[in-house]
Amino acid sequence: MSTLARLVHFRWAVPVLAELHRGRGGRFVNLTHSLGVSRESLRRTLTFLTEAGLIQRNPGKGHPLRPEYLLTDPQLGADAAVLTDLLADLGVTDLGLKKWSLPTLTLLTEQRRFSELRRALPDVTPRALTLTLKDLEAAALITRTVTDAYPPATVYRTTTPGLQLARAAQKVGMMCLP
Repeated sequence: MSTLARLVHFRWAVPVLAELHRGRGGRFVNLTHSLGVSRESLRRTLTFLTEAGLIQRNPGKGHPLRPEYLLTDPQLGADAAVLTDLLADLGVTDLGLKKWSLPTLTLLTEQRRFSELRRALPDVTPRALTLTLKDLEAAALITRTVTDAYPPATVYRTTTPGLQLARAAQKVGMMCLP
């Protein structure tokens, strides 16, 4: 789980991997235009992806000040493209690219309580997790149920579209970082 959380800490990491896979531009300017990302955000994301070993500069192409980037693992790019396409199809791209949305969603493939989610995501604050759960529920990606037991408990679980998204995110998370 921590690998996916580290990857999506950079909002543009998954879309950059997908764009490199699609071949719409391996150059900085092309990525800036196709994604609509600021130069500084893209620079930080490319630095992270390069240091993580997920992309590399193309050594035999282009000017040194205008490098072209390549995927180190084509399958990771394909999985990222599937994930970004699914986010777009469900109409939840902005929500899906928030820091804690995908890591939380992948944990909810089985029913869990708030405290279990907090333990599984040690870096998340209670407020961030609460807001994420509310956003995911509003997008119909998870369900929130209050049990009849005493004391009552609130449990969360993915819906069918949420489960599709969670599986796609898990594939990306498993492939990306050591």
